[in-house]
This record gives sequence, C-alpha cells and structure tokens, in this order.
Amino acid sequence: MRPPAAAAGYGTGVSASAVRVLLADDQTLVRAGFRSILDGEDGIEVVGEAADGADAVRLARHLRADVVLMDIRMPGLDGLAATQKITASSAVRVIILTTFDLDDYVYGALRSGASGFLVKDTEPAELIHAVRVVARGDALIAPAITRRLIAEFAARVRHPDPGPRLSALTEREREVLALVAAGLSNDEIAARLVLSPATVKTHVSRIMTKAQVRDRAQLVILAYESGLAVPGWLTRS
Repeated sequence: MRPPAAAAGYGTGVSASAVRVLLADDQTLVRAGFRSILDGEDGIEVVGEAADGADAVRLARHLRADVVLMDIRMPGLDGLAATQKITASSAVRVIILTTFDLDDYVYGALRSGASGFLVKDTEPAELIHAVRVVARGDALIAPAITRRLIAEFAARVRHPDPGPRLSALTEREREVLALVAAGLSNDEIAARLVLSPATVKTHVSRIMTKAQVRDRAQLVILAYESGLAVPGWLTRS
C-alpha cells in the first residue's frame, strides 16, 4: 500500500542544513516508528516515505534526500535493486534495514552500494547515530555483528583478486585498509598503529581516492575481495 499523499514528501519547511532522510519500508508502522524517533532530533528531518523500491528511487531524487533507510523486502523493486539504482546515479547514502533472518542479504547490500546496515530492532540512539555517521560520508561497519557478518559472507569470495587498486596502495595504506575491513574506527586504528586519528583519516581518504570508492563500506568489500582481509581475521588478532 502506498503512503498517503501527505506522507509521500514533506518538501516545505525543511532546514537546508538538516540531514534529509527518506524512509523506505512497506510497513506503515515501521515507517511511523522511525519517523517519530528521527523527527525529534535537531539537524535531522524526515522528508518523505516510500512503500516500495520504485517509490524510494523516485523520491530519493525528487526530495534530494541525503540518507535513505531502506528495507530489503518490499513489493515490486526490492531494496537491493533500489539501492543500486540510487547509489549509481547520485551521492545519496543508503542504510539497509534488516532482520536476523535476512542476513543472507547483507553482503549483497554492501555490494549494491549501501553505506551500512542496521537491524530493525536497533535502539533509537543507534539509529540516530547511524544516520549522522552515514550522512557525513562514513559507513556504519563498526558494530561487532557487522564485522562477523561481513567476514562470513566474504568467505564466499573463493578466488581473491588483488587487482590494480590494491597494488596502488603503500604498505601502511594496506595495513590501514585491513583494519578498516575489520570494522575498526579511525580512533581504534590510530591506537592499534600508534598514529594520530588525523593521520589515519588522511590514510583512509587517500585509500578511497586510489581505490575509487565512495565510502568505508566499499573499502571493506575491496579488502575482502582482494584477499587483503580474510574471514576470521579479527578472531585471530
């Protein structure tokens, strides 16, 4: 069922500096719950709702969303296909919403261009944090469950290919990339390598430029698919 016209977009009265969020889920109550959490936060504005993937693609462009909270299973165009369409043609960031029984989709979601994912029963503070993190260009890959899931599904890459993107990196940059793939934040990487957070941030930016990727989530994919990071890496550290 499509959302009522009044809920499809809230194009007026939105602060230019606010993070513009689009909610894409076929369950009205889920959208209402997320909206009630996000609309109460300074600097975040829910600008629209979509009940299917096609609407999400259309509204993400029309409403100039910064971040889309995207359900995976929706009628018609699903969340993965919608994510691919959105990220291929715009700078809009997508956070995939999933449940534990849909974990098989996580790796595909990241490959489709998502900047991270959340479970639907996440705490309100974590949801708000996720929107802010992704909006500023980072990726939501730090939680331990994310590290485990990425490692599990990266194991499906049977023939790693370093390729030219990895060969362009310095040894230090490869070291930083491996830690990014493990889900460590810049501060955690800095502590591990005895560097300043600013130096780590510079390394990460240079790696993104050399690898031609849009965010840390794509760096994780690169690290696993190139063989730089391997499943179980964290458990052996």
